[in-house]
Amino acid sequence: MSVLPADRSPGIKLGLAVLVAFLLTIPLTMVWLLVIDRQSQSEFAKAGIAEGWGGPQLVGGPLLVIPYRAEVTETATENDREVTRTRMVWKQLTLAPEASQIETDVRAQSLRRSIYEVVVYEAAMSGRARFVMPADLARFGVSPEQLDLARAELRFGLSDPRGLGANPQVSVGGRPLRLQPGSGSGEGAGNGFFAWLDAAPLASGPIRVDYAYGFRGNGSIGLVPRAGDTSWRLRSPWRHPSFHGAFLPGQRRIGADGFEALYRVGNLALGQQLVSTDAAAATPISGADPALATPDPYAARAPAPPGQRSAQIGLIQPVDLYSQVNRATKYGFLFIGFTFLAFLMFDLIGGVRVSGVEYLLVGVGLVLFFVMLLALAEVIGFMPAYLAAAAAITGLNTAYSAAVLKSWRRAGFIGVLLGGLYAVLYVLLSLEAYSLLIGSLMLFLALAAVMYLTRNLNWGGGEAEEGGQGE
Repeated sequence: MSVLPADRSPGIKLGLAVLVAFLLTIPLTMVWLLVIDRQSQSEFAKAGIAEGWGGPQLVGGPLLVIPYRAEVTETATENDREVTRTRMVWKQLTLAPEASQIETDVRAQSLRRSIYEVVVYEAAMSGRARFVMPADLARFGVSPEQLDLARAELRFGLSDPRGLGANPQVSVGGRPLRLQPGSGSGEGAGNGFFAWLDAAPLASGPIRVDYAYGFRGNGSIGLVPRAGDTSWRLRSPWRHPSFHGAFLPGQRRIGADGFEALYRVGNLALGQQLVSTDAAAATPISGADPALATPDPYAARAPAPPGQRSAQIGLIQPVDLYSQVNRATKYGFLFIGFTFLAFLMFDLIGGVRVSGVEYLLVGVGLVLFFVMLLALAEVIGFMPAYLAAAAAITGLNTAYSAAVLKSWRRAGFIGVLLGGLYAVLYVLLSLEAYSLLIGSLMLFLALAAVMYLTRNLNWGGGEAEEGGQGE
C-alpha cells in the first residue's frame, strides 16, 4: 500500500495540483479584501488630513439677482364660494453675465500623515464679467419698471466655504463692494459670498464686475459656467491633471513645468438662457428690505451634481498604489497556475515527485508576494515595493524548488519563470488597455506547451504502451 502514492497516475497528479490551487484561492481572496480595507482606511485618513483645508471645490458666479414686483392672482373657496384675490409679491430675476473671463492659478502640494498622503491646493481666481439689461426682458413677463435695481445682489458660489481665503475683492466700475457671507450663486449648494449692489446703471448700459479671491481645496477644482460666453484659463505646476466633467478644455498643455488649460463655453452649449425667474421664491411685500425678505432662489432646489454642466480638473497622484495592488492581486491565479504547471511538468515528464504539501508551500509563497507588495508600497512606493517583493519571493521559491526538484538547474528554470511572470505582470499593470490581449496570448502559449509535452501521456494510468502509439 505504501507504493501507491509513488505510482499515481498523471490524472491524479493533475487533480492534486488543481485541488491545491483551488484551496489557495481562499487566502488570495483574503488578500484582495485586505487591499480594499486598506484603501478604505486610506480614504478615511485622507479625509481627516484635508478636513480643515477644504474639500473638492466647485465655483460658480457671479450672478446678478434683482428683486421685482409682480402681481399674483389667487383663487380660494370661502363659504362655498370661489373668491379671487390679487396681491403684490416680491420675486427674483437672476441675470447671468453676457461675457465672463476667468483666470485661475493653482498651487498644489502633498500633505502627509503617517503613511498616507493627499493632494491639496491653493487657488487664486480673478475675473471680469459684463452684465447687460436683456433687450427681450418682456418675454419673461417682467418689465424694467418692475425691477428694484437699487436692491440687487451680486452672488458668488463656492461649494466648500471653509476654504475661502481672506479679503476677497469685488468691484463694480472701479468701486469696491462690501461682501457678505453665504447666499452664494447656487452652484455650490448655496454657499459662497455676495454683495448688495445698486444696479441702477444697468438700465442705461452694461455693468462691469472685477473680482479676485483665493480659496483652498483638495482633489479637484471645477467651474460651473453660466455666462453667454465663458472663458476660463487655469494654470498649475502640478504635472498630473485629470480633465473630466461635462466640458473639456479646447486647448491644453501638459509638460514638465505643469499644465495649462483653456475652456470656452457658451450658454447655447449649457442649454439655458441668461435670464431666469423664480416664481417659487415669491414673498409678500412688507416694509423690510426685499433683498433680505426674499429667500435664496436656489435654496429650494438641489444643487447640480458634480460633473454635470461643469468643467472639472482633478489633481491626481501619478500612481494610485491601492488600485495597482488591487489589479495585481487579480492576476494571482495566473501566477499560481503557471508555477504549478511547471512543477507538474517536472513531475510528469522529469520523474520528480512533487507532493501536495510542496505545492501548498510554493503557492503560499506566491500569495505572500501580494501581501508584501501592499505593505511595502504604503511605505516606499509602488515600484520599489514591487521590485523588492518580487525579488524576495522569486529567491525564496527558487531555493525551495532546488530541494523539491533535486536540482539547481530545474530550480533555475522556476526562478526564470517567476521572474518572467513578475515582469509580464508589471507590463500588464502599465498597459491596462492591452492586458486582456497579453493575458490571452500567455494562456494560449501555456496550453500549447502543455499539449505538446504531454502528447504521449496516458492520463488514466502511467505512460502509454509502445504498441498503442500510431494506431
